[in-house]
Amino acid sequence: MTHVLSAVAWPYANGPRHIGHVAGFGVPSDVFSRYMRMAGHDVLMVSGTDEHGTPILVQAEQEGVSPQALADRYNRVITEDLQGLGLSYDLFTRTTTANHYAVVQEMFRTVHRNGYMVARKGMGAISPSTGRTLPDRYVEGTCPICGYDGARGDQCDNCGNQLDAIELKNPRSRVNGETPAFVETEHFYLDLPAVADALGSWLQARGETGRWRPNVLNFSKNLLEDMKPRAMTRDIDWGIPVPLAGWEENPAKRLYVWFDAVIGYLSASVEWARRSGDDEAWRAWWTDPSAESYYFMGKDNITFHSQIWPAELLAHDGLGSRGGSPGGFGNLNLPTEVVASEFLTMEGRQFSSSRGVVIYVRDVLARYQPDALRYFISAAGPENNDSDFTWQEFATRTTSELVAGWGNLVNRTASLIAKNVGEIPAAGELTDADRALLGTTRAGFGAVGDLIEHHRQRAGLGEAMRVVGEVNKYLTGQEPWKIKNSDPERMRTVLHVTAQAVSDCRTLLSPYLPHSAQKVHEAFGGTGTVSPLPELREVTDLDDGRPYPILTGEYRRGSGDGATLPAWGSSPIVPGTPVAAPTPIFTKLDVAAVVEEELARLQQ
Repeated sequence: MTHVLSAVAWPYANGPRHIGHVAGFGVPSDVFSRYMRMAGHDVLMVSGTDEHGTPILVQAEQEGVSPQALADRYNRVITEDLQGLGLSYDLFTRTTTANHYAVVQEMFRTVHRNGYMVARKGMGAISPSTGRTLPDRYVEGTCPICGYDGARGDQCDNCGNQLDAIELKNPRSRVNGETPAFVETEHFYLDLPAVADALGSWLQARGETGRWRPNVLNFSKNLLEDMKPRAMTRDIDWGIPVPLAGWEENPAKRLYVWFDAVIGYLSASVEWARRSGDDEAWRAWWTDPSAESYYFMGKDNITFHSQIWPAELLAHDGLGSRGGSPGGFGNLNLPTEVVASEFLTMEGRQFSSSRGVVIYVRDVLARYQPDALRYFISAAGPENNDSDFTWQEFATRTTSELVAGWGNLVNRTASLIAKNVGEIPAAGELTDADRALLGTTRAGFGAVGDLIEHHRQRAGLGEAMRVVGEVNKYLTGQEPWKIKNSDPERMRTVLHVTAQAVSDCRTLLSPYLPHSAQKVHEAFGGTGTVSPLPELREVTDLDDGRPYPILTGEYRRGSGDGATLPAWGSSPIVPGTPVAAPTPIFTKLDVAAVVEEELARLQQ
């Protein structure tokens, strides 16, 4: 057993999340985490809503509410959506907790004490019409490196390079379109050049494992070519105070949202441990060198997870050229792998809430089954290349693959057993065809598991559905309905073998389709939980008593009290278990009607 940290990107709390977001961080991390738990690993899956920074501040001002009120609203919306999708977080929390503030400030103090956080003056943008600071993400212009018109003052999403707002050509304010003025200001900068060699060695070692996706590894290595200090504070009054004398009291200086957001993986682990009753439990995932950690996100966040966060960890541990020693957290592990997905577009266009090119998670879940969305993302999502969501493909895959393939197999097998036997039948003597099918389903565990573990989830789902196809062919070829009178013992054997194969397929598909996995289990007379779902729980802040919702759950594997997960492998079915006439597991869609209705809704 290995301790595995599943660190899931933090959705920003300025609005509901769309399906492009969960295609990048949500479903891939959950499929991986569910499988790893079933394979016997001790998984800690953590995340939360990211609630600081300029966009929330500006939006709150526009709506006439406080930033905290806006964050509270969307924290709940996002938490409910992720619960509905079935994402099995051990803890989904938020960045406005007192615990998070304390962990972030302790990290800053240690990095500063080790000499990697240096104060220096630079040029900051202000709005000429208001005199207020204009944070760099609210300055847009032409990238001086690649020429992309739409680069932000902190990063160009086209070429991925870090920028300063003053470097942009033809800069303009995203708030009102005016040309910003630039004035001198003082900030703390993370000394990235001081950890460049250590970062390079780490990336070189990661590349030698052969596990990183080539696009992520190559992009990360390219970042090493132009390392320069990066500002880690901002001129803004919404965020975490800088924990140093002379700075902490300044109401207009706060830590950069991306400095505090990535530390959320650690602070959420600490909060989980405190809520579990063992304050030090988090260390098994963070300070044990044998533990592994996997970070899930969209490709636009690679910079912060393969450069900024590892640099913070190296600086905290004192492993850069300036030396130093770890703080109270001890030596913290660097990421084992940064698992970044490409972009999902919609009907050939980029997602844009402001332009109405968007499908929110909650809207899909209100009209369709959650496993239908999970299936599409897993089968056709942006794993290694950008992919496009169309309502035509969504409805077609749901109907022709999920319903006609897997759902039909489950329903006709359960129907045949209910009608002809009434319970799981015992098997008689097995034929070569019987043994071949059971060999196929059992072999699927090694193949599918290896693909999921190496983040080839699309291929893993394809292999699982290939096995489903083999079971369908077996049942069709054996025709047990034709021999119920002439050879009832053979009919019972065929139905037993098919039921065992369906049980195996249910386990193979359960990381992808957790909602239906439970329904399949129950359709064949199963009791108890085999596919646990997250629980939304109302809690109070551990330090200041403020209420907020979290996601958590019980996902332990094995037998005994509290266990909810089966092992990753074939589990023998129990003859004599009553089986009633089933109801359909999946809802068949009228493809033409879905496409017409949804495209009309999109145009509106």
